[in-house]
Amino acid sequence: MIVCFKVVWAKLPVVRPETIKALKYLDHFSLLTVGESKVPNFSWKPQQTKKLSKEEFIKRYTYKGGKKLQSGKEIPETTNIGLITGYDFLEVIDIDLKVFSTVKEKLEFWDEYIGFLKDNILDFDDKFAVYKTQSAGYHILYKSKRIQGNLKLAKLKGHKEAVIETRGQFGYVFVYPKNKVSKKGYFDIQFISDEDREIIFTFSKSYNYQEPEKDVKVIPKKTQTIYKDSDVKVWDDFNNKNSVWDIISDDFSIVANHSKKYIVKRHNADSAHSGYIFKDNDMLMLYSTGTIYPHEKGLSAFACYAYKNHNGDFSQTTLDLYNKGYGSRTVLKEIEPTEKILISTSDLQFPVDIFTTPIQSYIIECVNTLNMSLDYMGCSLMWLMSLSIGNSIKIEVKKGWVEIATLWIAVVGKAGIGKTPSISKTIFPLEKLNNKEISNYIKDFEKWDAYDKLTKKEKEEFPEMVKPIKKQFIANDITLEALIDLHQENDNAVGVFKDELAGWFKDMNKYKQGSDLEFWLSSWSGKSVNLNRMTRAGSFVASPLIPILGGIQPSIFNSFYTDENKDNGFMDRMLLSYPNLKVEEYNDNEMDYKLIDWYNNRIINFFETVKYKILEKDADGKIVPKILTFSDEAKKEWIRIFNEITKNQNSESENEYMKSMLPKQKSYIPRFALLIHTFNGIGIDGYNFDKISKDSILKAEKLSKYFIAMAKKIKIDSIENSEIKKILKNNDTKSNKDKFAILYKANPELNKNEVAEQLGVSLQTIYKYIKNIKK
Repeated sequence: MIVCFKVVWAKLPVVRPETIKALKYLDHFSLLTVGESKVPNFSWKPQQTKKLSKEEFIKRYTYKGGKKLQSGKEIPETTNIGLITGYDFLEVIDIDLKVFSTVKEKLEFWDEYIGFLKDNILDFDDKFAVYKTQSAGYHILYKSKRIQGNLKLAKLKGHKEAVIETRGQFGYVFVYPKNKVSKKGYFDIQFISDEDREIIFTFSKSYNYQEPEKDVKVIPKKTQTIYKDSDVKVWDDFNNKNSVWDIISDDFSIVANHSKKYIVKRHNADSAHSGYIFKDNDMLMLYSTGTIYPHEKGLSAFACYAYKNHNGDFSQTTLDLYNKGYGSRTVLKEIEPTEKILISTSDLQFPVDIFTTPIQSYIIECVNTLNMSLDYMGCSLMWLMSLSIGNSIKIEVKKGWVEIATLWIAVVGKAGIGKTPSISKTIFPLEKLNNKEISNYIKDFEKWDAYDKLTKKEKEEFPEMVKPIKKQFIANDITLEALIDLHQENDNAVGVFKDELAGWFKDMNKYKQGSDLEFWLSSWSGKSVNLNRMTRAGSFVASPLIPILGGIQPSIFNSFYTDENKDNGFMDRMLLSYPNLKVEEYNDNEMDYKLIDWYNNRIINFFETVKYKILEKDADGKIVPKILTFSDEAKKEWIRIFNEITKNQNSESENEYMKSMLPKQKSYIPRFALLIHTFNGIGIDGYNFDKISKDSILKAEKLSKYFIAMAKKIKIDSIENSEIKKILKNNDTKSNKDKFAILYKANPELNKNEVAEQLGVSLQTIYKYIKNIKK
């Protein structure tokens, strides 16, 4: 070793005795040097991807001070080295015990933490290197191909600093050679499995303090229950008299008892544990999604009872338990709501100008001649773009953040309002191509099937035939298994178009709680999906891209618009269009066939340009997506848009119920920009696009505001309809006239069409009722 670096040392004025030991670290890691202030004393950004040369490292490591920066500040003398995490897949769990005030607390925490990991990770001591730091902490080192940036996993109540965090990409940790507490050392670090890493992360997050959510979420309405200070609330009374374990014990077992929590496991679960019951506040926190209870959300005994017995309906739970004697007897008082959902009426108009002028002309002509819906057609065209582009093009928002082209769109409207005709008038070019592929497959399969049934000798007299592949790329009434099989043969994209989406919503729980839901949530993000049923072999899609489009009636949709579907993020991924429409009279306006032919050719050209000119595959037949990025001007607009959404997320004036959809818009806006930019850049004469333009991101912003406004409109309607139903139910014995009088007195601005429908009378009758009331 000394001979190897003899020439290098001859060039340097000073060589410290520790240099040879330090150089050994350079063989295994990318290194940086640190000064007395415990921060890097030289720039180390390049070393995140490239190691220092041995010569440069020795210069930095043996540096004794004296050099100054341009600012005049002296560069500190090197006192130690650090390992750059992220390089060569190195990741470190950093346990900082300084947050505890006593030595006893530190020891108890560490013993409990490391004890659990050793109990639940097979051969823990043979996989991980563990070192004690000089500041009352520990480092757990390993390698993983799932490495992310630096993450804060757990923070204790009343503390700003994290007790457990990771050091991943763009991070670093100091070395403490003399503080090894494990069998493995720095030079023995190896890759761990995804399952082992998941155990570490979920257990670490269990220490993260979260403010418990209130059991009763009050959605703005005309009246609410007011309690006196001395009253005992139903939920408080129930929580005081029952524990979480009383409610969930028939579904779970306790697998470990620690000082601050019970570790529970769902019966027949494959994982080591499913979640925790915290002793200090008797709150349940689950990380498993295969139960009736929501995951990653603090649940009291009352909340567990609500999900177990009333499908998460807190209002029904309160009534149930009140009738069973819980809580003080209460008095209702009517008050005006303090929170309102505000909508900009201009945002309720679909921004048809996001498309090129010829496309706008086609849509508007369909509206004027065929009474189509501009909103439904615009939304359908966005779905068509998503299906056509598929996995061939993606957008890199920033390094480490890539969005795909997937959209989920539901057009909402009453039966007979023209949802399906408007959709079909938009996507018909692709439907014709898809039908042709289905027809060809049926013919080819019949020929192959006849050939396959021949004897070996008979086959010698015919040309060899290969089993045909399904090239169908639009599916409607299809099982999840069949959809995955189809996607395996059409890896760019498979679109789902259903006249009625109600069945798709119901399919989320078709086999077991959460199974289909988990598949769809993963596919929306483009994460690989693997479907295993007891009745079939597993199916796997590495890069799912499945756009969804369909219609649904408002009353049916409202039944799915539940707190649970909001909590799991499913509803926030749905893009909704619910324009105010009425059935139009017949008109004599005629559409020019040339315009229809032009549109058909434009869409087919777009689809085939992507399929045959842009879509690329490697030697193994896997898609290599083209990655688009923002231009400088577009990037500035995107930062503005992102920060405005963030401001609304943090705003006290924004409706809390609507805030959950805003993070998904941070994903959808780049997707919109990708689709609009690509579609507008591909014409009959070819294609021309590179970086996402400022114009495209501004159009994406307009489209996002439209979908946000529509979600708010639907939520307002849902609240109002629920109130109407409740009042009608409470006055079931009264006449329609008296029922309406009660409704009208509570809200003169009520939705008259909805009331007429629920009462089973005409709109004209409603206006008669109003006239009599005003008299």
